[in-house]
Amino acid sequence: MDFSDIEKSKFFKNEKNLKKNSNHQTIIKTKKKNSKSINSSNFECDNTVNVDNIQINNIKSTFSKWSPSNWKKHLNNIKEMRRNYTAPVDRMGCQKCADESESGPVFRFQTLIALMLSSQTRDQITHNAMQRLKECRCTPEYIISISDEELGKLIFPVSFWKRKVQYLKKTSKIVLEKYNGDIPTNIHELSNLPGVGPKMAHICMNIAWNKISGIGVDTHVHRISNRLKWVPKPTKSPEETRLALESWLPKELWRDINYLFVGFGQEICRSQQPRCLQCLNKSICCYNNQYQF
Repeated sequence: MDFSDIEKSKFFKNEKNLKKNSNHQTIIKTKKKNSKSINSSNFECDNTVNVDNIQINNIKSTFSKWSPSNWKKHLNNIKEMRRNYTAPVDRMGCQKCADESESGPVFRFQTLIALMLSSQTRDQITHNAMQRLKECRCTPEYIISISDEELGKLIFPVSFWKRKVQYLKKTSKIVLEKYNGDIPTNIHELSNLPGVGPKMAHICMNIAWNKISGIGVDTHVHRISNRLKWVPKPTKSPEETRLALESWLPKELWRDINYLFVGFGQEICRSQQPRCLQCLNKSICCYNNQYQF
């Protein structure tokens, strides 16, 4: 998905509107009274995702007056279905693409590049493209130094590879000129980079900087959230879904939702021919009961 200046301005406008939302005004009042409220700037987490460490039952949904019924049961069941790490995202997701032996700036840059390549592209294709780039030592200096044709051959056949060549070139130049070879440290500056949207930026903050800035909502998270009725009303875009989820889902779970839902969406809750009979949520899923798979 490509993000124009207009779309990015809508994204930042949504961020401002969210802060003004009455639910969030209630949250602010609650935080003043409760010294134990979560501060996202102090929240630390390990980059390695382990479903066994995702605690659900003891978490209270106090972030909004509204929350979906059975959401803890849904999540516990998804966690159980994801226990064996057999989805493509487990082996070839963007969290597996960057070279951990590289320096911090290079590791973060490679994470960003993997996310940019992953847009509307299967994990295996993204992972293979990153392997080819890393063989040439994927750095902003290298990407700028080679021709568009050479870069295109390295990332083909990712979706919209010709357009992504331009995005990679422009982003590499900005990273070198403005950030001394590293990537931005905040969600707004990341989202301003060519070809980087809100989903990529939030996931990049998570993987590259180990910071939780928001929920990374892709097509899987968007689809599953609507099927399970995790949104108060049907949402039309991933960004709308993100705002809805963040209004009630406890912040302790923001980091893991993308990882859990993507794998679940790849294996069970697929966009076409979902495997509802294999799903542990089939008896408490509105989508399954509606279509009676």
